[in-house]
Amino acid sequence: MAEKEKEEHEAEEGGKKKSGNMLLIIIIAVLVLILVIGGVVAALMMGNHDAEAEAGKGAKTEVAAEGHATEGEATHDGEAKATEVSNEALTEVGIMFPLEPFTVNLLSESGRRYLKCEMNLEMDGKELSPELEEKKPVFRDIIIRILSSKSLEEISTSKGKEKLKEEIVRDLNTRLKDGKIKNVHFTDFVVQ
Repeated sequence: MAEKEKEEHEAEEGGKKKSGNMLLIIIIAVLVLILVIGGVVAALMMGNHDAEAEAGKGAKTEVAAEGHATEGEATHDGEAKATEVSNEALTEVGIMFPLEPFTVNLLSESGRRYLKCEMNLEMDGKELSPELEEKKPVFRDIIIRILSSKSLEEISTSKGKEKLKEEIVRDLNTRLKDGKIKNVHFTDFVVQ
């Protein structure tokens, strides 16, 4: 009889061990499934953001290539031209006009944030260089006013930096006669 009780006790322990192992396997499987789903969702969200940015850039390039087309009027020829223009814009860099470093206080309630940056202005042609040299103090003043009107939140993202570049180019080009500034390239950008 003692042997029979001993066998029943061992059978119960074996069943508990099996159910405990099975429970552990199920928990691990659920955690792995949650991690995989989270990774897929994160990848889709990041992919959609990149796709939206690319779609916006493609539409702008196409309008520039066509000269008169709108986003909805894309043609196969327009798409080919847009690709050529965007590839050309990436490989060809205009003449650079370096500016001295800027150090400005950023717009904040505490007033304890500042930005130190260096930039080069990409010119449309060599004929613009004398005018830029002559108006350098005016351009530095404009850039200082633009930079100091920004908050940390506005310039901390890549989208914010692009908007900042566009604003600088737009404001400087309104003061030029001999040509245009194509782009601003930051060579140093530190916020503290």
